[in-house]
Amino acid sequence: MGYYAGLDVSLEETAVCVVDERGQVVKEARVASEPEALVDFFAKLELTMERVGLEACSLAAWLHDGLMAAGLPAICLETRQAKAAMGSMPVKTDRNDARALAQIVRTGWFRQVHVKSVTCRSWRALLMGRRMVLNKVRDLENGVRAVLRESGIKLGTPGRQRFAERVRELAGDDPVLIALVEPLLTIIITMVRELARLTKQVLDIARDEPVCRRLMTVPGVGPLTALAFRATIDRPERFQRSRDVGAHLGLTPRRYQSGETDVTGRISRCGDELTRTALYEAANTLLVRSKKWSSLRAWGMKVAKNRGMARARVAVARKLAVILHRMWRDNSEFIWGKNDPAKA
Repeated sequence: MGYYAGLDVSLEETAVCVVDERGQVVKEARVASEPEALVDFFAKLELTMERVGLEACSLAAWLHDGLMAAGLPAICLETRQAKAAMGSMPVKTDRNDARALAQIVRTGWFRQVHVKSVTCRSWRALLMGRRMVLNKVRDLENGVRAVLRESGIKLGTPGRQRFAERVRELAGDDPVLIALVEPLLTIIITMVRELARLTKQVLDIARDEPVCRRLMTVPGVGPLTALAFRATIDRPERFQRSRDVGAHLGLTPRRYQSGETDVTGRISRCGDELTRTALYEAANTLLVRSKKWSSLRAWGMKVAKNRGMARARVAVARKLAVILHRMWRDNSEFIWGKNDPAKA
């Protein structure tokens, strides 16, 4: 007889429920949220586990790798579907959640989440860290601008490297204003220096990674976009069709159809936000800054003319996702298309 387990993972402890093929509860327990503790728990049960399911969360990849290394058939469950299945329960507890997860795993009513490799997870952590620092620098710069505006000083648009110098120049000899902005400028200078270090790490990885170098031959796609796409997709063969990548990244429209009602809405934004944003920025670069003709840019400009630039950026971003996946999977080159300036 096969057995199935559901793990409701929390930071310190994990609620575990094991059921048999008929759905009867065999064992329940609370175990430390550590791979070694979970492996030891299942070893003591001496049961043949068919599937061990846990929701995708911040600890999921670490626990999944530990369980798989011990020979346990661990799977990560898509969070939204699992929550929808558990939403009908009147009482929410960790114990009940573990029971529900065990039943989901037993019946097969779940969507499995791909667990990325350790390398791809480290690349994503680097990209997320860089974006976090960049956002904080922007927040601090906006804070300094607000302080200056209260004194009637308009900073303008100096480059990031000249930001502190320009602020000190405009602040002049005002001791009160200098006392306010100088600590902020010190923090900004430090963060800009560390931002440059993080950016250099991204550039070094993209330069040494063959897939990233191939993807960067597409107009508009730079090191950040290439590495974000490489780290998010991880293994291109997990998508049977390249057009599925657009839906995976949340770049396809929502749809609500019921009876005579059939509404197509905005893009779903259900996928990876980091890569979706990177592709959107790459699409903007392709449409606005790229000078070399390509059939992709010509198509995007035609969409912009008929539907507006905002929708054109989204449409080109979706096309870029499909093209990048196909180039990666087929080991092919970007096709610029027949040069026809009349259509550009």
